[in-house]
Amino acid sequence: MTGTGPGPDAVIDLNADLGEGFGRWRLTDDDALLSVVTSANVACGFHAGDPATMRRVCERAAERGVRIGAQVSYRDLAGFGRRAMDVPPDELTAEVAYQIGALQVFARAAGTAVTYVKPHGALYNRAVHDEEQAAAVVDGVLLAGGLPVLGLPGSRLLAAAARAGLDAVSEAFADRAYTAAGTLVSRREPGAVIEAPDAVVDRSVRIAGEGLVTAVTGEAVPVAARSLCVHGDTAGAAQLAGRVRRSLESAGLRVAAFT
Repeated sequence: MTGTGPGPDAVIDLNADLGEGFGRWRLTDDDALLSVVTSANVACGFHAGDPATMRRVCERAAERGVRIGAQVSYRDLAGFGRRAMDVPPDELTAEVAYQIGALQVFARAAGTAVTYVKPHGALYNRAVHDEEQAAAVVDGVLLAGGLPVLGLPGSRLLAAAARAGLDAVSEAFADRAYTAAGTLVSRREPGAVIEAPDAVVDRSVRIAGEGLVTAVTGEAVPVAARSLCVHGDTAGAAQLAGRVRRSLESAGLRVAAFT
């Protein structure tokens, strides 16, 4: 199978989820990850994050020249935004705009800006197939002024973003298992998260260089991605992200933000 991704001289963005703590509890090694990634998906308080954390991450990202993205979520601190929820579209639109606006305050105070939006967890996965929820997310982005939207290739979310005139940015996941349909394997299933560092690195290079990923059923699945995500909440995430970046650059790819 021939991939549809970038060639060996292409540019690929490297993103990770940051600011995923609350109060005294910190999950992500933000400073270490900010020395590696080119885009930071910052939790906006609904699945994780609080005002002080959001401000600190924005300041650190500005210092390092890392792009800031609003990682919006269902209102679900207890479930880390990974529980399925039914939120009315008008309410979801307002909550998405609210989260983006909150992060924009801290980004501007740090001398930078929020440059894209990426849903988190259950909202991300719901917006792959659910037209109504995807449209509500995009309406929230528009209400906040309009920004590029990061999501899964072929998703309802990216289709809605494109129809609205927004930059629809496709991403792939270095450390998540894929189905033959090109969607992510549910975290409820065994093997949903790729834990072997060598496998994550190899998959990253193949995704970025060939536009292909191996599904859990063995097929080579096309994944056209402008950005590659390494999850920040896994053990040793910063070290793994560093390995991924070095391997991408060794393969002749330039790692740089998409915005």
